[in-house]
Amino acid sequence: MADSTPLLTQRNSSADSKQPPPSLDEVIEQCVGDLGLSQFIQAIIVSISWAFDAQQTFISVFTEAEPTWHCTDQHGNGLCNDNICHLSKDSWAWDRPIYSSVISDWGLECSSSFIKGLPASSFFMGCLAGGLFLTTLADSCLGRKNMLLLSCLMMSFASLLTVFSPNIWIYSVLKFVNGFGRATIGTCALVLSTEVVGKRWRGQVGVIGFFCFTLGFLSLPAIAYINRDSSWRHLYLWTSIPTIFYCILVHLWVRESPRWLLIRGRKDEAMGILTSIAAIDGSCLTSNFSDFRFEQESWNVDIYSAIKILLEKRWAFRRLSTVMVVGFGTGLVYYGMPLGLGTLDFNLYLSVMFNALSELPAALITFFLINKLNRKCSLLVFSSLSGVCSILCVLLGKLSSKIQIGLEMISFFCACTGFNILLIYTIELFPTCVRNSAISMVRQALVFGGVFSPVLVAAGRESALLSYGVFGLVIGICGVFVICLPETMGETICDTMEEEEHKQRFPSNGEEGI
Repeated sequence: MADSTPLLTQRNSSADSKQPPPSLDEVIEQCVGDLGLSQFIQAIIVSISWAFDAQQTFISVFTEAEPTWHCTDQHGNGLCNDNICHLSKDSWAWDRPIYSSVISDWGLECSSSFIKGLPASSFFMGCLAGGLFLTTLADSCLGRKNMLLLSCLMMSFASLLTVFSPNIWIYSVLKFVNGFGRATIGTCALVLSTEVVGKRWRGQVGVIGFFCFTLGFLSLPAIAYINRDSSWRHLYLWTSIPTIFYCILVHLWVRESPRWLLIRGRKDEAMGILTSIAAIDGSCLTSNFSDFRFEQESWNVDIYSAIKILLEKRWAFRRLSTVMVVGFGTGLVYYGMPLGLGTLDFNLYLSVMFNALSELPAALITFFLINKLNRKCSLLVFSSLSGVCSILCVLLGKLSSKIQIGLEMISFFCACTGFNILLIYTIELFPTCVRNSAISMVRQALVFGGVFSPVLVAAGRESALLSYGVFGLVIGICGVFVICLPETMGETICDTMEEEEHKQRFPSNGEEGI
């Protein structure tokens, strides 16, 4: 097992003392306060990236939808309920322009489910690959800000190039690149916005990103409706160009996390940032940090060190594997239900809008109650309720389409709330030196659930039990694993592995976490 050297230690502290030295969290909070204006503005700017992330995540609901069609002659009228592939080309026509969807534009109406679902699956596979290759860069060499900037640029340019796709194969490759770039946006934005504020406001600041994600999701049906008779390529133009301008804003105005700079040994840069946002006189920083020496932890030697230490430390591996299991079940529902809206007997634009609106109360609940919500109980309740409503959507959905969409919305709302709490919970479970990598792995698990979603949605066209029924069972079972985690509500977050281990050996509440 790799050794870990404390990031900051008092020069005169005893090695065998049970009292830990003042933590970086406490020193920073004392000097910069809970939440100042500059911290709040940075949190807003960083969190806007979630809106563009949401647009690219769910844009397939419209660009790859299978359009409705109608018969055009008397011969075809008698076969209007038949399979479109059994009709001659001159006996039917699309209800909207042929270029309104990828399916109609490239004549994929009779292609296999694998071909139709390839772009969406490629996107999620890109997310997985991006998470694996990019996940540790924010903790190692690039930092939070540069990783966020790189991810947004890669996603926006891939989206822009998608406009020029000549066929489904090039389109799928660009969707893969899109997902690859998008993989770390939410993670970097969440970590960067929360690491510069005090623990009192950390939860609420983290939720700002969830609000922005909701706004991005909500913007999609509006953009799609405006362009309903235009080419599907317009949707990618409308969502990629603003992201490029946003990248310029991030480069000019966003500052790096001082916590990350300190644990990387870049004290002068960190002190400069802390001084610019200090709530009191900057001399506080000098006096408080003068008694500490900053050393990079000895295990942190390459870009994959954070992942290695998470796997080698028994307590870290147990926490990581547990939150990833919960994340997989949550992701299956979170990504699967919007993709499956086209199979419901309800207006697609309205159903997507209702699902997007479901994220708003989820974000509000998290924002106002995060400091009062027990993490373990909340996740258990929301995952169980989501599972029950998803299964009831299958059993009672045949009675009425309104009942079906209502149960689907409740299930999706619970999954959204669980998603939000899980990310905040993960921030609190892991120290600064591995936090970005840990959250990235949890998001990998969420996306991994999303990889299976298109397959289940396709199967659900034949039997809803294979989609919504499976969604409910998986999230319900996975949610139970949260009971294996320690409670973190109101706890001070740690910055080094040693600090976290000291906290476990001498817990303030008398209970030892895993």
